[in-house]
Parts: sequence; structure tokens; C-alpha cells
Amino acid sequence: MLNPVTAIATSLRQHLPFSSSHASLDESDVASYYHNHVAAITGAGSGMGRELAIHLAKMGCHVALSDINPEQLAATKQLLASYDINVTMTVLDVSDNKAVEAWADSVMAEHGKVNFIFNNAGVALYSTVEGSSISELEWVMNINFWGVVYGTKAFLPLIKNSVKQSQFSEHGHIINISSLFGLTAQASQSAYNSSKFAVRGFTESLRQELNIQNCGVSATCIHPGGIKTNIANSARGNDSIHDIGMSTGPKAIRSFNKFLKFDASQAAWIILHAAATNQQRCLIGNDAKMIDAIQRVFPSHYSQILNDFHQLSLKLKPHRHKKLKTVK
Repeated sequence: MLNPVTAIATSLRQHLPFSSSHASLDESDVASYYHNHVAAITGAGSGMGRELAIHLAKMGCHVALSDINPEQLAATKQLLASYDINVTMTVLDVSDNKAVEAWADSVMAEHGKVNFIFNNAGVALYSTVEGSSISELEWVMNINFWGVVYGTKAFLPLIKNSVKQSQFSEHGHIINISSLFGLTAQASQSAYNSSKFAVRGFTESLRQELNIQNCGVSATCIHPGGIKTNIANSARGNDSIHDIGMSTGPKAIRSFNKFLKFDASQAAWIILHAAATNQQRCLIGNDAKMIDAIQRVFPSHYSQILNDFHQLSLKLKPHRHKKLKTVK
């Protein structure tokens, strides 16, 4: 489904020695940033959204959970039952602006303040540009981009006011989830690429404005690589990608899932550290770091360079050792 770039990323990380600077971090390093604050999370029913909620709960941060799936949302809330925090949940379609605004108001009513919004909910679509319908493109953009815009617009004034009311003794931050594919583009992912590039531009512009205002609130754009979540299983697509040599159906989902290697809990922790240390951009996983580096060096030709790396990687891949027959 996500060939060739995902295959390239997998191949690259097998052969290039990238390491994570977050591996030795302890939650105590940033716990004070979140303790006794309030965080709102979209897509909290599974994946990184659920893991964000768990880490925040451990640090004593109150959470307002939302997701379109009520069963998964309830399961996340149950996982937080043992923590001494206030947990609220709302079944939410982030593509519905009025519903997002109502959720933001309810968070203020139930928690009395809000410090962080994690705009995490997202979906995927595999299709060629020619083969995608307008409704499919709108579905992706409405969730991946407009969902981020609605969440930001609804919560930003509330976060600003919460920080101001605390006389700047509390923190405020907007965390928007883009993707590795908000940095590089690939065939079959025009809708997803468009939405994630848009999130990147939107968030980077927002951060500049907040820095100028010096209002105690900032923004971070997150670019995960292949994270172990349910996005592959819930992705939509059509047979148009057969025209560019790609598969659909169960085979495509299996291929997509092979790319999702990075642990969602570790990814959530890296996101929390990035916000607490006020990073402008956060790349998660060696695949994201490597492909971003290549794109920076070869901005006009990165696709060809990545394909060349992929071919080289295949040649370097060690062959399975065959058992030697014992000579009697």
C-alpha cells in the first residue's frame, strides 16, 4: 500500500546507525510540566492517543478524552481508573466543527481549565490522484487537517486564558500530529500527504504567531514515522493503485503493518517530552529522521535518491544462512 517509500524507510533503518536521543529520558524530567494541568486528546481510543493519556495520568495530569469509537474510548478511560486524576470522555467526530467547539466548552465546564490540546485523530487513504473521488479526498482532509484546525481554534483561546488566569505559573501548549508524510510525498498518498503537509504549515505558522505574542502558549508539530497503531487496519482505498503496481486488500494492509514498527507508548513519551521542552518540530523513529535528512540534502530529487538507497539496501541485505550438510 505504502510502497516504495515505506519499504525504503524500513530498508534504510536496517543499515544506517541512527539512534534516538530520547531513549534515556525519565518521566520525572518533565512530570512537573504536566502535573495538575489539564490535557485534551483527540483519537484517545487507541494508539498514540491512548498512550498519551496513560503517560499523562502517571504524571498527575487530568485528561479529557475524545474519540469517534465509544467502546475504545471507554476502554482507555478504564485503563486510567487507578490514577488520582479527573478523567472525562466525549464521543467526538473531529470533522464536525460545532461538535469540537461543544467539546472544548465541556472540558472547561468539567475541569475548570485546559492547558494542552493533542490533535491526534487521523485516517489514511490509498489511491491515485486520478482514481480518488472528491468525497474520499474530503474525508481525509476533514479529519486530518480540518480536525486539527477545529481543535486548535476551539482550544487556543481557552488555553491562553487558563495560562493567564494562573498568572503564567501554568503551561500551555498545542500539539498537532503531522507525519513523516508531511515532510516527503509518495505515490498513492496524495490525500494523506496533502493533509499532513497542511498540518505542518498550519502549526509552524501558529507557533510563529504565538512566539510573537509571548502569551505563554506555544505549538509543536509532530512527524511520526511508522508507529504501531490501528491506522493501517482502518485505512480506506481503491483499486486505482493497481495502475502504479501496488496491491490492495489484506495484502496491502499486511504490507502497511510491517512498516509500523515503532512502539506507540515510546512515541507518546517522545511527544510529551517535545512539548515540555518546547521543540518546534519532533521527528519520531529512525525512518522519519533518515528520510527527512535525505529530503533536506536532495530537496528536488529525494524520491530518486531514496529509490537508489532502497536498491542498495536490497543488495546489502544478508542472505539466510543455509545449514551445511555434515560430511560423514
